[in-house]
Amino acid sequence: MSGLRDKLLRMRSSAAAQAERLAGMVTEETVDQVAEVLDEEISSSAPAIAEESNELSADWEELNVRIVESTEGTFLVRESRYPLMHRHGIHRLGELEETQLHMDVFRKPEQTQLDYTNLLFLDLETTGLGVGTGNVPFMVGLAYLQEDVFVVEQMLIRHPAEERAMIGYLCNLLPSFTHLVTYNGRTFDWPVLHNRFILNGFRTFKWEPIHVDLLHPSRSIWRNTLVSCRLSHVEEERLGITREDDVPGSQAPAIYFQYLADGKPQPLLGVFEHNECDMLSLAVLAIRFGYLLSGGLGKQVALPSEAEELLRTGLWLERMGKKELAEPLYTLLTDHPQISPKCLCMLAERDKKCGNWERAVLLWQKAVQDAEAANWPDYEAHIELAMYYEHRTKELQAALSLAEEAHSIALRRHAGLRIQNKRRIELELIRKRIDRLRGKLQKWNRIEQAE
Repeated sequence: MSGLRDKLLRMRSSAAAQAERLAGMVTEETVDQVAEVLDEEISSSAPAIAEESNELSADWEELNVRIVESTEGTFLVRESRYPLMHRHGIHRLGELEETQLHMDVFRKPEQTQLDYTNLLFLDLETTGLGVGTGNVPFMVGLAYLQEDVFVVEQMLIRHPAEERAMIGYLCNLLPSFTHLVTYNGRTFDWPVLHNRFILNGFRTFKWEPIHVDLLHPSRSIWRNTLVSCRLSHVEEERLGITREDDVPGSQAPAIYFQYLADGKPQPLLGVFEHNECDMLSLAVLAIRFGYLLSGGLGKQVALPSEAEELLRTGLWLERMGKKELAEPLYTLLTDHPQISPKCLCMLAERDKKCGNWERAVLLWQKAVQDAEAANWPDYEAHIELAMYYEHRTKELQAALSLAEEAHSIALRRHAGLRIQNKRRIELELIRKRIDRLRGKLQKWNRIEQAE
């Protein structure tokens, strides 16, 4: 045994040296290099490590973890339980009970009612940034409602040999839930985890939950009103959550690599706390969207002060089948004191598709008026209104005036700039419209003179 232990220590020292060199300069490229180093050298020592995995040293006490044993081996679990009255930001966790019942838009056809206890929140901490086979989720964070508490369950593997045990545990747990809630989980968390199921030999495992990725509604609503749609930024700007002494997620791989190098687990506490906060924020964000879908805007959720956020909220609600909730927001927008010509045109485009020409025309007219006072005006409303006058009301002179004004604005916007192909095409299309309208007017004038 002593010979095997010495070999293990030599391999661990080699891996540690390489990990330390790379961990100090973690980037999108180097994290995958570190993962490969650890996979190749440390995983080869799995049998020897496994023999020493059944006891925890005193260094782990501060992390409040316990060992979980299964037929596949051991791994660590850290569990936190929050009462439903616990407030995270502007919402209580107990609000999840009522708001999730309104998220019927995510329900499977065969379901008659959404059971909120079947919602599972997921967030991973991984050794890499990609979704390839070299990216290992060293920490898997789960959260769910259980009777009168909100449970955050975090799994940690102390080395690659423990991954199979953790994956086996997840195989038994995940099928208990019908809905998976993530943030960017469609393109990252779930593909990464699914790959690990396959690589660890659980190829027959099948779980097909309804996946609710909250990144997509966040981008739909806040893409232009927030500097970033990262969860940490959304929670601070819209959920009233402020993190103190938080370990950024980008540093988590380096901290884990350092632990593998020196065996000291204390720095992992910061990663646990960061992941736990992510889980709580996911739940609060789900509460917010649940309120939006249940008509809580202006009640449980304050009305957005920015016109574009109000508009994008309405457009998202309409896409989710909640047109009756979106229409009052559109009505508020028509008299909003700070609505931009861009938002006016976005709402007008929506009305155009729905056949609400009366309001669409009013919105285009307001955008044209606003353009007159703007330092850097746009001409989208001019073109749309010109098309309406030409094809629907046959007011050719009004259409021509708008087209000529659009051409003048376009020339001013492009003045001094290199005329790219896209701009050249735009100008050519406006010029053709002007020529066509002038031709139509000349034709009508000849007909009138002849009569």
